[in-house]
Amino acid sequence: MDHVQFSKEELERYSRHLIIPEFNIEGQRKLKSSSVLVIGSGGLGSPLLLYLAAAGVGRIGVVDFDTVDTSNLQRQVLFGVPSLGQPKVDAAKARLASLNPHIEIEVHNTKFTSDNARELVRHYDVVADGTDNFPTRYLVNDACVLEGKVNVYASIYRFEGQASVFNQLLPDGSRGPNYRDLFPSPPPPGLVPSCAEGGVIGVLPGILGSLQALEVLKVISGVGDTLSGRLFLFDATTFTTRTMKVRKDPRNPLNGENPTQTDLIDYEQFCGAGAPAAQERNVQEIDVHTLKAWQDEGKAHVLIDVREPYEFGIAEMGGELVPLATVAESTARIPKDVPVVVHCRSGIRSAKAIRQLEDAHGYTNLVNLQGGILGWQEHIDPSLARY
Repeated sequence: MDHVQFSKEELERYSRHLIIPEFNIEGQRKLKSSSVLVIGSGGLGSPLLLYLAAAGVGRIGVVDFDTVDTSNLQRQVLFGVPSLGQPKVDAAKARLASLNPHIEIEVHNTKFTSDNARELVRHYDVVADGTDNFPTRYLVNDACVLEGKVNVYASIYRFEGQASVFNQLLPDGSRGPNYRDLFPSPPPPGLVPSCAEGGVIGVLPGILGSLQALEVLKVISGVGDTLSGRLFLFDATTFTTRTMKVRKDPRNPLNGENPTQTDLIDYEQFCGAGAPAAQERNVQEIDVHTLKAWQDEGKAHVLIDVREPYEFGIAEMGGELVPLATVAESTARIPKDVPVVVHCRSGIRSAKAIRQLEDAHGYTNLVNLQGGILGWQEHIDPSLARY
């Protein structure tokens, strides 16, 4: 470690670290000689990357396959208007390089999958999970456990967030609890909406992502006690916090008493996000171009919007608002004698509404709008706000 040297400019840059007695130049050397893989450069990834770069982590990898969209800018402070349309990893690299030219930024403009996860994780000391869906969280966890890497975790939804440190190497040589000890199995599909469906207050990922960055620095430097074996819970509406203990589960399939999983699996299938279950059978659908043709031809039909009123206020297509929770009691407003096109934001809730109406009320004239209002905005009416 002593061979890690700093230029005069670096010593000045990191001076507020160097004068902390418990951290000092030894802690800074550990940062400079370490590497961190940040998976996702969005709401959580933005503060994570900014603070890890500013702190002087020597090599930072960024995994993301998305491009910067207007709806990102409410919380993804890594990006600005000039970044719109750019690959997130490229925009991130430019911003981080301008923040700290003394570190190395590696970009991986690809989706994090079972095919590449272990190879990506293998080349870094610590992994920070900035993803927003259950299949990828389980994938990140399993890749870290199988490759012996620490996984610094956080998740956010609306006004609530949580954070922990998984699979940390303990003084006795064992590993701390991991995500599967906390959540042995994923929730049923559709039970927990994503941030895209349910929303998130913009500052929340800034708070939780900053806490992740703090835990990464503590893991690398060895200063303080990390959240290993603990789950931190934050409620922004009441400004209350709780910290729960996380214990190892002897039934953990990766490293429990009788491990059954030795490699990565199909996480979409594991989380029920693959083929529709029996109760979620396919429904009849039309695409946005067909609906536009119906409108242009004057074909008789009714358009039902099953989103929430606050979504309707952002953008609407002229349909009648019947929120999903009220569909069953609103059959008087949904005819059975003409085609009824049901839509939501992306097509998931509208399909659920159709199944409810068909199963409980015998409807046979309902069709789902593929892609929902997002598809309409993309292909038919770009003037509609995208959210």
